[in-house]
Amino acid sequence: MTTIKDSVHDHIEVAGVAADLLETPPVQRLRHVKQLGTVDLVYPSANHTRFEHSLGVYYLADRALSHLGIEGQQAERVRAAALLHDVGHSPYSHNVEGLLHRETGKYHDDVHGLLGRGEVARGLTEHDLDPDAVADLVAGDAELGQLVSGELDVDRMDYLVRDAHHTGVPYGTIDHERLLRELRFVDGELVLDEGNVQTAESLLLARALMNPTVYQHHVARIAKSMLRRGTERLLAETDVDAEELRRWDDSDLLVALRDCEATAGYARRLDERKLFKRGVWAERRAVPDDILEADHDQIREYERTIADEAEVDSDAVVLDVPDEPSMTESTSRVVVNGEVRRLGDQSTLVDALRAAQRDQWRLGVYAPEAVSERVGNVAIRTLGLDLEGSLVRDVRPGVHATLDEFR
Repeated sequence: MTTIKDSVHDHIEVAGVAADLLETPPVQRLRHVKQLGTVDLVYPSANHTRFEHSLGVYYLADRALSHLGIEGQQAERVRAAALLHDVGHSPYSHNVEGLLHRETGKYHDDVHGLLGRGEVARGLTEHDLDPDAVADLVAGDAELGQLVSGELDVDRMDYLVRDAHHTGVPYGTIDHERLLRELRFVDGELVLDEGNVQTAESLLLARALMNPTVYQHHVARIAKSMLRRGTERLLAETDVDAEELRRWDDSDLLVALRDCEATAGYARRLDERKLFKRGVWAERRAVPDDILEADHDQIREYERTIADEAEVDSDAVVLDVPDEPSMTESTSRVVVNGEVRRLGDQSTLVDALRAAQRDQWRLGVYAPEAVSERVGNVAIRTLGLDLEGSLVRDVRPGVHATLDEFR
């Protein structure tokens, strides 16, 4: 057994299959993949890693299994899945995942290939665990997979608390001990026991508050967009393969960006925090439906058109159209008067938070500071944004923000 001091959960005891998996290269690689990608350019202390998070998820999974009375090989499979759930992450976590999915067809939780070979496979089979069964749990399949990946999973419980701790913001604080104690399985579904509507709401509220403050902070979004653009160019201009890049860590990617002439400018800007600025920051109601529904190729075409009309290089314009807001936690189940109900059907808070998410949604157009105002004005015309009466220009050139953001 190994005991590790953790900044969030204090001492974590790692035993059994997890102790053997801990020293394998895929798990150790996570020491060099930041949990929050580019968010440390906003919150300097947000430099915690996927390795720390994986230990935290293992710890919470172990606690949940104890409360649920699950033991033996079933429990060992879940503990292994909890520790391994992030080994599929690409460099900078989610920041380039969409790009790599377009190239490889795989997301970070598609880990069957990774768990089925090498030291991880040997560690699992030595403990009589089927790598495919563990990979299924990582993907959230089967009843116990809900503990690792689902609406009430221990992954979410750890990252909210850990991200809040390392950024210094208070919004991710949740009572994860109560959440763990109140978990139950009812007809194969993981639910919170009677009297825990507010407990479920706390998880929902924490995620809703962390999203605009941390995960979707505009500076982090700009840096993520630049990193993604640089990575896309790297794959196009070099013989780097997307499958190979998926297994790099953060430093590998940054060095590759520095060493490639076509991407060195992006690397330098990220290194020196000389990021693009907002030329447009538009509310959802100001954006035409065809822009919201545009795919990657259409967005790139919009960027080229804006760049041509603004007379700037095509790489100097980034159009950032976020996905429609979602609230996975609202589908979590709670027991009310002996009946299992969806939180979204039981809690009036859910509708209010959904409305808040829609209000917080922003389309961004980013460009180097010297040309951001010109690019922004062209983008408004090109994209057909209806900004009349709903937005004002920031005190900084080229930035548009809603009136609410100045209050």
